Amino acid sequence: MATPDFLARRLRAEGEKMKAFFAALSPADWQRSVYTDGVTWQVRDVLAHFVASERGFLALLKNVLAGEGGASPDFSIDAYNQTQVRALSDRVPEALLVDYVRAREETAAWVAALRPEDLAARGRHPFLGETTLEEMIKMIYRHNQIHYRDLRRLLGGRGEG
Repeated sequence: MATPDFLARRLRAEGEKMKAFFAALSPADWQRSVYTDGVTWQVRDVLAHFVASERGFLALLKNVLAGEGGASPDFSIDAYNQTQVRALSDRVPEALLVDYVRAREETAAWVAALRPEDLAARGRHPFLGETTLEEMIKMIYRHNQIHYRDLRRLLGGRGEG
């Protein structure tokens, strides 16, 4: 079992990696289409998704720790993502990056303040189903890594390392 400190360090390290990646993009990069099945997302939309997801994940974690059960069984990830990315459509990439860094630090600080036994709290994650708080926290950085892989592939491997 991981510790809260370990998980917080992982969140911060992965967050720094994402910050560096997005900060290095050119203006043209932000307009490139990453996903085109269903709703088309450009690189900028992926960062908006990171912001919305980070905020949503923290709310979910707090809900589970409070014993409130987590996500409702009828929660739609796709509908949530579309609504939240659309709600951030007026934010320029630079502002989104500030939002992301702030949201990630808030998540990491919250995780760092947990007690080790808190990680065993159980609830429903919209993708993982019934699971522990520890697994939900790990999913936060794994989720971004999946999109990061797609972004690097689109941009010719930039950001590796």
